[in-house]
Amino acid sequence: MRYALLIYENPGAHDGRSDEERAAITREYMGMYDDTRVKSGAHLKPVDTATVVSNDLVTDGPFADTKEIFGGFYLIDAEDLDAALEIAKRIPAQRFGGAIEVRPIVEHER
Repeated sequence: MRYALLIYENPGAHDGRSDEERAAITREYMGMYDDTRVKSGAHLKPVDTATVVSNDLVTDGPFADTKEIFGGFYLIDAEDLDAALEIAKRIPAQRFGGAIEVRPIVEHER
């Protein structure tokens, strides 16, 4: 079954960290691809670069006022929810005050 692991980051979670510490965290994120169940993913640009379309109205900046910021995602293929959760627990953001939402993907026949 395919799952999306949606990464919500805590703003400022890495403030005050050294370049070496930031590089080590980035290596953790990139190391997720060593797991063959991780099929793809992306790190999103900062929320202030977002443009939102809602009810034909286009606005700059984030739409929702939330504590965490949607910072990226992984698409995985896991045997079941327990396996997906095991992968999600390895994502650094959750250790720094963020959260990982694990959501099954709806499969459509083509």
